[in-house]
Amino acid sequence: MRVATAMTNVHYVLHAPQGDTYADLLFTMIERLPRRPPVTYSTFQARDLGGDTAQLFKEAVANAFDRFQPQAVLVGSSCTAELIQDDPGGLARALNLPVPVIPLELPAYQRKENWGASETFYQLVRNLVKPADKDLSAAPHKPSCNILGPTALGFRHRDDVREISQLLQALGIEVKVIAPLNASVEDIRKLAQADFNVVLYPEIANTTAQWLERQFNQPYTRTIPIGVSATREFIREVTSLSELPIPVGLEDDMHSVWYSRSVDSTYLTGKRVFLFGDATHVVAAARFASEEMGFEVVGLGTYSREFAREVREAAKKYQVEPLITDDYLAVEEQIKHLHPELILGTQMERHIAKRLNIPCAVISAPVHIQDFPARYAPQMGFEGANVLFDTWVHPLMMGLEEHLLGMFREDFEFHDGAAPSHLGSSRVAETPVTALREVAQTELPKPITAQPASSAWSIEAEKELGKIPFFVRGKARRNTERYALEQGLSTITVETLYDAKAHFSR
Repeated sequence: MRVATAMTNVHYVLHAPQGDTYADLLFTMIERLPRRPPVTYSTFQARDLGGDTAQLFKEAVANAFDRFQPQAVLVGSSCTAELIQDDPGGLARALNLPVPVIPLELPAYQRKENWGASETFYQLVRNLVKPADKDLSAAPHKPSCNILGPTALGFRHRDDVREISQLLQALGIEVKVIAPLNASVEDIRKLAQADFNVVLYPEIANTTAQWLERQFNQPYTRTIPIGVSATREFIREVTSLSELPIPVGLEDDMHSVWYSRSVDSTYLTGKRVFLFGDATHVVAAARFASEEMGFEVVGLGTYSREFAREVREAAKKYQVEPLITDDYLAVEEQIKHLHPELILGTQMERHIAKRLNIPCAVISAPVHIQDFPARYAPQMGFEGANVLFDTWVHPLMMGLEEHLLGMFREDFEFHDGAAPSHLGSSRVAETPVTALREVAQTELPKPITAQPASSAWSIEAEKELGKIPFFVRGKARRNTERYALEQGLSTITVETLYDAKAHFSR
């Protein structure tokens, strides 16, 4: 449905019971599309199971064709309808429609969503594409490519396509077809006319790109242009394929490298980050986080089992244990174990981060309505790197502010009853004496003679303390030492430091 919704003049007829028809609403509700997905359901009910559900499906296909007049028809079964074992492909072909009918066999109980989208795109291309005219291919022409992989409900696919299209045009490369997003049946037929393919989302387009390479000798790109370094590598790859020079001034709008080395950001260096999502975005985001933001990758994983090898290779680079699972509870346990300071994940990890009070930014589908902003916000190319910097740093800045609020909550200068500190204010503090007395009482150490008089800092804890901004470092040191004293700890470790932070932030 992600592929059909992305395209024009195709229609998807789904053999599905009443109740499975909610799926198309996701596209209009989450992605805020101005149109309903091109899908028709057979919508059989429990009482129909004793009759002829096959006839119901044939009538649904015939009615959909008469009403929408598509140039190609996709047919398939929902997970529930698979159990009744009708044959949508054979039933639809028996109607002898004057357009291609493409059956989709997507075993929902065995395969996952990305595999289904990849298989749908592959079947569409395999049934529709036509060989290129040899005379036209041999004639002198401007280097050209197709962009493969963007779909509906993809994470920032719309903006990534715009950014990469502009980049390719700036390099002097003609973009012939973008598919399946906004592609028509006629566009799919022209895919073989381009010189090479740009694969932006391997989970969706790798199978198709490999088939096009075998059938039409079309090479395809391997680099995903997320981050400045990867974008430069991508440019070198496409200019190599097109035999074009790299023009001057291509990086004029790049700001993220300078931003990540600015005074505002250097104190974020070494932040511990955990990544989870589809394999493409996780591997690319880990590289950007480590090489360009200066973060420490403490864990990464994916639900894309088909790309587990790539994620395991990336994990070796950062010397962490990869997590390959679609069990969100396992992901949550891993996050609890690793204590990251930032999570880069999907909408599911956003929920986990909220429960654990950890800053989070979404980098991959599955997504939420807020991941489809009205503004231009790509993830790829040089502008995408600027967006990544903003998106990842702001949650940490907000976390820092919450951290400060927690640290100063009981400070006599900053408690709720304190008067404004700016000049010219005439408002008198409401209960300064009471507040001071309360603070003084909370600041007094408990008279427990059995506890050690002071706690020594381990070398690792001192090093970790040094990462805290200087203007709150003293407060953090005092609070940690007080916490250690109350707990009867003779040595302050890194764990003690974070336990104290959690204790005083409550």
